Amino acid sequence: MISLAGATTHTIIHISLSSFSPISMSTQDHEQPLLRRDEPEATAYDSSEKVVVVGIGESDGDDSGQAPAFSWKKLWLFTGPGFLMSIAFLDPGNLEGDLQAGAIAGYSLLWLLMWATAIGLLVQLLSARLGVATGRHLAELCREEYPTWARMVLWVMAELALIGADIQEVIGSAIAIRILSNGVMPLWAGVIITACDCFIFLFLENYGVRKLEAFFAVLIAIMALSFAWMFGEAKPNGVDVLLGLLIPKLSSRTIQQAVGVVGCIIMPHNVFLHSALVQSRQVDQSKKGRVQEALNYYSIESTAALVVSLVINIFVTTVFAKGFYGTDIANSIGLVNAGQYLQEKYGGGVFPILYIWGIGLLAAGQSSTITGTYAGQFIMGGFLNLRLKKWVRALITRSFAIIPTMIVALVFDTTEDSLDVLNEWLNVLQSVQIPFALIPLLCLVSKEQLMGTFKIGPVLKIISWFVAALVILINGYLLLEFFSSEVNGAVFATIVCTFTAGYVAFILYLVSRAITFSPWQKFTQTKTITNTED
Repeated sequence: MISLAGATTHTIIHISLSSFSPISMSTQDHEQPLLRRDEPEATAYDSSEKVVVVGIGESDGDDSGQAPAFSWKKLWLFTGPGFLMSIAFLDPGNLEGDLQAGAIAGYSLLWLLMWATAIGLLVQLLSARLGVATGRHLAELCREEYPTWARMVLWVMAELALIGADIQEVIGSAIAIRILSNGVMPLWAGVIITACDCFIFLFLENYGVRKLEAFFAVLIAIMALSFAWMFGEAKPNGVDVLLGLLIPKLSSRTIQQAVGVVGCIIMPHNVFLHSALVQSRQVDQSKKGRVQEALNYYSIESTAALVVSLVINIFVTTVFAKGFYGTDIANSIGLVNAGQYLQEKYGGGVFPILYIWGIGLLAAGQSSTITGTYAGQFIMGGFLNLRLKKWVRALITRSFAIIPTMIVALVFDTTEDSLDVLNEWLNVLQSVQIPFALIPLLCLVSKEQLMGTFKIGPVLKIISWFVAALVILINGYLLLEFFSSEVNGAVFATIVCTFTAGYVAFILYLVSRAITFSPWQKFTQTKTITNTED
């Protein structure tokens, strides 16, 4: 695993943020108590909500810049944010990508699933690094880094990505509810029930961060048990699974599923989410060793969480590979009819596999919709600097997703084919948004003025930009393939081309800022200091 090591100082971070924050500039002539009074409304977590890690408040003399010795107790206290982040790797959209990859490509894409998860881990570690080193999350830093017009575009794109992901997650939960109710509950009723998870989230949040994290741990455990049970029922060939993981295979027949596997791994809203979740622990940022300690523990925890998610995804892929690869129905399996096909293939058993699938799908849908609500709070609050109560932001975020989802449920409740088409469009929507989370993240985590010596080094920067370019190109291929088959008519083609030109221009703008902003800013600061000395 790539080590995300480094060191920084609180002073560098404070100067960077205070130099470019509109809030700080407008209040720089006021007394410090005013800043402290405003701070709880502007941060991801109030100081009273943060988990106190053993040793953080203890005096250890002069800070040597080295992380304290490893402690299992501290690792346990840091454990939580990574598992909440890993939910996005297990949402209904990912499960559908898994089952389709297994049914159409068999075991041949397991290696790609493993490496795509590794890519996702790298991105999430960079997101966590940004949050720990700066004490701010990605949406807040984008608000300070970019001009108003660019910031608003990024916010709209993040909200669209969140809404698209939430529709898939809510629909997945509604499908699970329909399965578990033997078809009594229509899709729209399942959407209403799923909408109530907002109140579960608000209820649990009142009892503290650790209670909320424990709830998600239970949901992940339910998914693991459900899909492991299915794996045991299907009994895939162990040698075939191992070969699928170790030997890369790709053919023209499976290229679309391969692109789908990679496209499902990086969720734009999850990049924003993880940079905020890591701030739920108290970290003394005036001590470089404490910051490095937090990064070390978060790296271990995030890796463990994504290994669990990888195993669960492998369970789903191999079950459908064993049961449906090479059959006539392989290309027709989707999230809506997967449970019925499983029931017909594997029968009842001790507990009908249809309901096992429904339980796992419900856990995936419920957990991902709640984390989506969480992400929506941070995205809206960070970009717009809203001083609203958390429950108000949660209700607004929930409304953004539930209203379009209700419309979708009423319109698409009639046929399975229409839901599959909708899912393709939502996957395209997710793919379009990926650069608007990845590029700002890489730009910010490379800035010395912001990160101090915790900025990523040259080797990690090259690897990260290569990964970002690879993911963007893969999703670009998906978009090209999709629109080449869907775009018909001169008017529609003109509209798509216009939006594509604007889309590419904005990506180039973000990349240009990543290349030119930091050196220019450093030159400007140096020139200012020189003039002052003169």
